[in-house]
Amino acid sequence: MSSPLGPEPLWSPPADRRRRSRLDALRRRRGVANYDELWRWSVDPATSGEFWLDVAEEFGVPVVAPDRPAWRTDPNRVPGVEWFPGATLNYADVALRGRADDDRAALVAHDDARGRTELSGAQLVALVGRLQHGLRERGVTVGDVVAGYLPNVPETVALMLATVSLGATWTCCAPETGADGVLDRLVQTAPRVLVTVDGYRYGERLRDLREDADRVRAGLPTVRHAVRLPLVGLPADPAWEPWSDLAAAGGPPEFTPVPFDHPLYVLYSSGTTGRPKAIVHGHGGIVLEHVKALGYHFDLGRDDTFFWYTTTGWMMWNFCVSGLLLGATVALFDGHPAAPEPDRLWAFMAREDVTVGGVGAAYLVASAKAGVRPGRSHDLSRLLTLGSTGSPLPADTAAWVYHEVASDLLLASFSGGTDVCSGFVGGSPLHDVVAGEISCRCLGADVEVVDDDGRPVVDVEGELTLAHPLPSMPVRFLGDPDGARYRAAYFERFPGRWAHGDRATVTARGTVVITGRSDGTLNRGGVRMGTAEFYAVVEALDEVEDSLVVHLEDPEGGPGELWLFVVVREGGDPATLEATVREALRRRLSPRHVPDRVIFVPSVPRTLSGKKMEVPVKRLLAGADPATVVTISSMANPESLAPILALAAAR
Repeated sequence: MSSPLGPEPLWSPPADRRRRSRLDALRRRRGVANYDELWRWSVDPATSGEFWLDVAEEFGVPVVAPDRPAWRTDPNRVPGVEWFPGATLNYADVALRGRADDDRAALVAHDDARGRTELSGAQLVALVGRLQHGLRERGVTVGDVVAGYLPNVPETVALMLATVSLGATWTCCAPETGADGVLDRLVQTAPRVLVTVDGYRYGERLRDLREDADRVRAGLPTVRHAVRLPLVGLPADPAWEPWSDLAAAGGPPEFTPVPFDHPLYVLYSSGTTGRPKAIVHGHGGIVLEHVKALGYHFDLGRDDTFFWYTTTGWMMWNFCVSGLLLGATVALFDGHPAAPEPDRLWAFMAREDVTVGGVGAAYLVASAKAGVRPGRSHDLSRLLTLGSTGSPLPADTAAWVYHEVASDLLLASFSGGTDVCSGFVGGSPLHDVVAGEISCRCLGADVEVVDDDGRPVVDVEGELTLAHPLPSMPVRFLGDPDGARYRAAYFERFPGRWAHGDRATVTARGTVVITGRSDGTLNRGGVRMGTAEFYAVVEALDEVEDSLVVHLEDPEGGPGELWLFVVVREGGDPATLEATVREALRRRLSPRHVPDRVIFVPSVPRTLSGKKMEVPVKRLLAGADPATVVTISSMANPESLAPILALAAAR
């Protein structure tokens, strides 16, 4: 909990909620006074193995025999630790345990093509069994890859579970990704089976996916079976096997035990500066990390309905599906989040009685700017926890949540990444919520902020690092047989420490502030500032829809220039907005960080997962060849580059 000398919290957990939480039960079981002591026990190399053994026992993860350690060092492995040597398990087995005769909802879903669907636990298990049989008939076995080009619908969840139940490996791209972007990713995995849909709806818009899917199939010579799910009812193509054949018959699923680090699924980096890295995650690391994060930090359990607004191409989809590991009902939404009404996701959460929900910080900002008042227009009384991720949550928006969503709510900002498929820092039912801060370092995540020399610092901005390994660190990258790319990506800058490129501050109270990407830091006259602080000021202005800032360094050592790109909200006036932006930054941030140029653009470049492309824009404006800087297929809005390239050409 926060120090009495700290900032006034927006929310403090009621005593009964703290006492009922799994996290407080763990604290009492360990006999420690507070969360800080609990966290230190969980990350100390002398006791962290005991912590992870405790996690396995608490959540019934079958990974260890009494005479085996939780981990041992292995100099031939990256990052040098073998977790639970000799243990075997299967993700799907844990996710589906106790569901075979369960009439409770396992999945509730909405997609804009079909509306609402629901699968009970028994129905989900039966579907997984049929799909497992269909995959096995098509020759899928341990080590093979099944690839999806699929939306966030129940069939995708079932197919993933059927794949991994066999010891095969799952990988997926969202259908809004163009064919080139899908091939950049899937070709690295050499899939044996490809499954897609005929199309999907996003609000009122129908997208026919058949042509792109044909191109993807043609570019994957390893595919032996191509299957299509008729989601929107477009004419069938006999060149594709129908979904109904894949799921035609089969008894209860069987679960192939695999080693702890056996490949579970392949996720992908953003790919803004080259082919996306294919990141392999293992069964055991994901199961342990997800039950820990969801069970302790989100206090998720059997009686909860868990929802996160995501596509299948973002790691939060994998995190959301892992609600099944805790016995929760998982809610899926595939469609337009703000049309026909801007409160559409809030309506979905109210209708499905979501107890633990999550969205991107950008959605909360957009809801606030649109004047949405979810707590007044919908019954959100069941919503106990609201997660926020994807980018730092502005302090003003956090306050809006407590005014307009619910006053008695755990607002849990959560920050980590695809690299670990989880968060390093987040909220908990034991912590106050303070505007602009993340409540704590997550159990088992030995987070330290270090200076440029790798020395830990407190109350000073630096590089966010992990001082010791986490079970869900990648097993490996594909196409990286000796681990050289892996080591270069995370361990090169600070030997022995994991660093993935976030700037942050750990306060003396144990809270964390994420200030932006380290390669996008603004440094003016020796004053370093993260972009998150910049955006918090600019995007708080009602007239601003979106923004992106870059610092163009002076090769001769001068202060360089700050260029700010601004998207004006409908009804805003660029003629007066520039002066407003400059004055706000001068007053609320720093006179040194008033931009040299303010440029109005229709949109700012973003990745498929919605992240601002600060570094590629900076490199383009510095004169780099676009072909070496940007992978168009990894962008959500390639058209946004046109004004950037025009400015670069004019420099």
